[in-house]
Amino acid sequence: MSAVVSAVGFVQPVPWLVISPPLAVAVTALLVLVVDAFAPARRRGAAPWLSLAGLVAGIALLVVSMARASSWAEGAFCASGTGAPLRAVACSYVADPLTWTFQFLVAGGAAIVVLLSAGSGWEGRRWPPDRPGVRSYGEPAGTGTLGGGIPTGEYHFLLLASTAGAMTLAAARDLITLVVALEVVSLPVFALVGLRRGDRRGAEGALKFFLVSVVSVGVMLFGVSLVYGVTGTMYLDRIARALSPAGHPGVAGSAAIAATPALPGGDLAAVAGLGVMLTLVGLAFKVAAVPFHFWVPDTYVGAPVPVAAYLSVVSKTAGFVGILLVVGWAFPGYVGMWAPIIGVLAALTMTLGNLVALRQRNAVRLLAWSSVAQAGYLLVPLAASNGDVRGNTLSATVAYLLVYAVANLGAFAVVSLTVGTGPGRLLGDYRGLFWRRPARALALGFFLLALAGLPPGALGLFGKFVLFRAAIDGGAGWLAVVMAVNVVIALAYYLYWTALLFRSPEGATEAGTEANGAAGVGAGAGAGAGVWAGPWPARIAVGVLVVIAVLLSVFPEIALGFLAYPARA
Repeated sequence: MSAVVSAVGFVQPVPWLVISPPLAVAVTALLVLVVDAFAPARRRGAAPWLSLAGLVAGIALLVVSMARASSWAEGAFCASGTGAPLRAVACSYVADPLTWTFQFLVAGGAAIVVLLSAGSGWEGRRWPPDRPGVRSYGEPAGTGTLGGGIPTGEYHFLLLASTAGAMTLAAARDLITLVVALEVVSLPVFALVGLRRGDRRGAEGALKFFLVSVVSVGVMLFGVSLVYGVTGTMYLDRIARALSPAGHPGVAGSAAIAATPALPGGDLAAVAGLGVMLTLVGLAFKVAAVPFHFWVPDTYVGAPVPVAAYLSVVSKTAGFVGILLVVGWAFPGYVGMWAPIIGVLAALTMTLGNLVALRQRNAVRLLAWSSVAQAGYLLVPLAASNGDVRGNTLSATVAYLLVYAVANLGAFAVVSLTVGTGPGRLLGDYRGLFWRRPARALALGFFLLALAGLPPGALGLFGKFVLFRAAIDGGAGWLAVVMAVNVVIALAYYLYWTALLFRSPEGATEAGTEANGAAGVGAGAGAGAGVWAGPWPARIAVGVLVVIAVLLSVFPEIALGFLAYPARA
């Protein structure tokens, strides 16, 4: 009888409200797949609206969870009883301001991508035309700026599955949950990149992304296994305590792990250090840090533009939250090892990304290399953190990540809208865009200047200032100098593209001659398409991003205060 009582007592009640945001998105993904499988073909255009409803529900549950939380840290799936305070137990899933912030960013970014992928109505036309035994796929009218040849139901199922993984990753507080959630983010994206039927470029990009991801997760798992072998635990807080002397979280060494079981024939501190390095290398692949970036350009160009936008913001956000959790929650005691390496990676990443972007004349490829450079900027606060990742470093990273997400999603949204209504793959296709579609040109120019850190929008300038302050305050003056040089280099291609928008359309020498993807997107292009040509959901997405960018420009302190840990009564 006592054994039965003990077993029953071991079963924990599931805090459904705490885990409800990613759960709602995951359930919606399954619902979309079922509806697509059994609904009449003429009703498969409902998939994007179901997806959007699921993401909105996830955001609503996130707000409710924040409002109903009894403390600033709510745990789920904990290793010990629920009677002790959270700090005394180890939980696999923790909802705190960090979790809520990144879940909001991920769900909001995914909602913008869904709008870019939505058609103008519930009913999409068929591609190719109906033939016996051949399944119909969405045409541009049914798949927004995606183009034809993409199965709508499968697309939105994969997108929501990846989003649910990213939202779970933000709450992961043990290495197993972190690795599994990271792969749930990545695996559906392989299929999204190569989902268009008959697109060889997409298939090549998907294969490169798959191979790189397999290598990265293998390296990361090897590092995780070494850390577990030394510490005997997978929980991030317990790993930090095992690798740091009591009361001195910023110091590591043999004394820090003297109480752990000895491994035969090796120095535990060295083994732990190797595990830390391999874990970070695996995560560096995910954020496309140099030299682990080589999959980015071909993958972005081969993917549909909305998928490239998802990769550049949502997937990259997941990678960065993984790095923040690993170095700030699990390995703060090894700051002397990982901080200099992250600093070198940041310098190499921003420099190579900007230098290669200078030579690009393909709009998506330029944004791909720009996102590589932006990843370097985002690594700067970590390199200058001195081990205190949970303080100003976290605020600076989140502030710039919010600025980057809005501006980069906005640039990709305008490019996606342009590619979907005519030539738009080459920079030359944007020459004189202001004279054809002024609102679209003004929006793109605003986003590009924000990425460059220039007015009229103050959000980009504010974001760069936050990074410079983090580097200088952390004693990494050399990194601030490298970043300043790279900001000047980036002005060349951002200003060049912006200037093209307002040039006279006469005498264009780079008119788009490259095919707009294998789908042949672009029906209805030309002057007759009008100023607001393109699916209305995509236009709404651009409008929403413009409003958010203007709001952050007028009130930039919103970005810095986006993540905070105030006292709660």
